Order: sequence, then structure tokens, then C-alpha cells
Amino acid sequence: MAIQLTLNKGRVPIKLWTRDIEHEALQQLVNLSQLPIVDHPIAAMPDVHAGIGATIGSVIPTAHAIIPAAVGVDIGCGMNALRLSLDAGRLPDNLGRLRSAIEAAVPVGFEQHDESRVRGSAHARQARRLGDRLDAIVGRHPGLMKMQRRFNTTWICQLGSLGGGNHFIELCVDEADQLWVMLHSGSRGIGNVIGRYFIAAAKKDMGRHLHALPDKDLAYFSEGSALFDDYVDAVHWAQDYAMENRRMMMALVVEAIRPLLPAFSITEEAINCHHNYVARETHFGESLYVTRKGAIRAGAGELGIIPGSMGVKSYIVRGLGNAASYCSCSHGAGRRMSRSEAKRRFSRFDLEAQTAGVECRKDGGVIDEIPAAYKNIDEVMANQTDLVEVVHTLKQVLCVKG
Repeated sequence: MAIQLTLNKGRVPIKLWTRDIEHEALQQLVNLSQLPIVDHPIAAMPDVHAGIGATIGSVIPTAHAIIPAAVGVDIGCGMNALRLSLDAGRLPDNLGRLRSAIEAAVPVGFEQHDESRVRGSAHARQARRLGDRLDAIVGRHPGLMKMQRRFNTTWICQLGSLGGGNHFIELCVDEADQLWVMLHSGSRGIGNVIGRYFIAAAKKDMGRHLHALPDKDLAYFSEGSALFDDYVDAVHWAQDYAMENRRMMMALVVEAIRPLLPAFSITEEAINCHHNYVARETHFGESLYVTRKGAIRAGAGELGIIPGSMGVKSYIVRGLGNAASYCSCSHGAGRRMSRSEAKRRFSRFDLEAQTAGVECRKDGGVIDEIPAAYKNIDEVMANQTDLVEVVHTLKQVLCVKG
């Protein structure tokens, strides 16, 4: 049964779709609700947990300003999923070759595509479509180039790569035994550079007014300023880059697994959606900048993806267009504990037990992604039945992590 609570501790109310929230995350929401640029309630999704400055799992409406730290540094991070014309019975008994093929096709962790192979390829031509816009942004802010070694080639070579942390590529089986490919990634190193640069610029731009904020990481740009317009250009570029990164990765994954499976076609693309981004939308009759930090858009009839933790389950959902949440829902299960705490609390043997039946890494390098470090996805879904309806339930059988 859906939960919706209202907390009044700031200039605007906080709408909560959960009772499971730690003190730090709650304080961050209160801080947001005290900002002079927020005139409408803040929505906190059922996977809410503490972030840097702004809470992960929050939806923040602002009329004339944007908070760069609320968008974050993994700009445009999101999900993509395809359904294939194969059922689980057509999978090989040993999925190790499939995982190896995916890992060989898609760079993971700190890896990227080899520059010599990218040069002159279709990959490079695709990147050039983004290049002119990026050149214009860097022309106004050359300091961006100083924040990443080999700036001009790194963002091109990372297009179509996974990254690390909680990013993943999975093969899943739905309730009808149909096979899906699903992946989670964002704007890679270039998004991180853009995010950090403009977060620092917002703090500097606010100058002596910074001390008046409840948290300096909530520094913002006001509409009408040159930095505001430049940030909007940069963040939209990073969001487009993230979308293209997922498209390219998905094509590489499908190409990698095709020789190892019976002939198949793609029968459905669920969606290619962001869950760390800002967009101009109309709510309550007013044009607003809606920042979804760890939340996806769930407008009436819109399809979305809510992944669970590694080895549990995930959901394809259809939005119900709930106005109180700004047509939003959770972006996943949400972390229950920090990465460092997960590493202290669990061992490789715990990881093996909790990912039994899933072809994936089971070494110490991914203990921080153990399922127990995340909230219960079933409880998260139960708390938002007024935000989305479930279309498909997916169970992971293979997972690639950075």
C-alpha cells in the first residue's frame, strides 16, 4: 500500500513516500526545503538516501534557479532495456561465455575504447555530432579542459563504456520467461568534469551569500545570469551524451551476445531514461525546472525502469502521472548503507550466497554492491503504487559490473 507523509520543517513541505529514511537524508531534505528558490513541495521517493548536499531520491522544483549539486556529477545517469525474442530455455547452461563476450565488447570500470580503433570509425562519427556543441561550451569555459587529462579524446573513447560503482549490464528473464538486456550508466568522465566544474562555479558565484545557505553544496545559479545559461547548455549536453552512451553500449552488447545465442530479434525497447537530470516542465500551472536526483519521470502512460540490487529483481513500470510527485517515481532500491560500511560488514562468502544463481563477479572488488547494502525492492515498490504500475518483473541471470 502506498505511503505518503508530509513533513513541515522549512519554507515548503516535504512529501515522503517512505518511513525508511536515515537522519542525514532527512536533514538534507529539510535543508532543501529552506532554500529561497524553492516555492513548491519537495518530493522524496521511497528509495531516498543521503547524497552530497542534495538527497538521492529527491525531486526538487525551482522556478528561476538550478542547484548544480542537486543534479550531481553523474549527469544523465539512467537506464536502457530491450526485450529479445528468446525465452530463458534458449540460454546456454553456462553463462560465463556470454559474460566474457559482453566484458570484451564494452569497456568497464576505468577502461575505455582504444583511441586507435575509434579514430575514423562510426564511433567517432557519432561523437562528432556532439562535438560542436561541446566545443562551444569549452570555448566559454576553458577551465573544463584542465580538469581531465587528454580532454579532447577521453570523452570520445568513453562513449559506449560502462564505468564503475553501481553501473551494470544485465541479462534478465521476465514473468513470461522472456529474455531482456538491461543496462545502467551515465555521462562518464566528461559528465563528472562538467558537474564538478559548475558546482565549484556556483559556490564562487554566490560569494558572500554562500554562508546563508544551510549547506554550501546547495549553491545555485539564478535564471538570467550568464553562468545559469552556460550550465543549462552544459548539463543538457551531458544528458544527451549519457543517452547516446547507453544507446551505443546496448548496440555493442546485442552484437556481442548474438553469435552465442539462437537467432533473435528485438521485440520491445522499454525506455532509455535518465534518473539524474534537470528538465523544464509544467506543474500546477507553472513552468518549473524539475531536478530529479535519483528519480525517473513517471508521467501517465510513460514507461520506466526501476532496477533492484545485483541478484534480486527489477521492474519495468508504467507511470500514473501523480501530480504530487511531479510525475516521478523511484530510480531503484536505494542504498541502505554506505559502500565502506558494506565492505566492513560483509565478506566474499556473503556476496556468493546473495548472488547465487547469477553469473557475475563474486570477488572482493564488488562487495560494496552486495544486495544487502540496498533497501528491499519489494517494499520500495509497495510504497509507490500510487506513482507507477508494474508492467514486467525481471530477474537477473547475468550481471556485468565495472
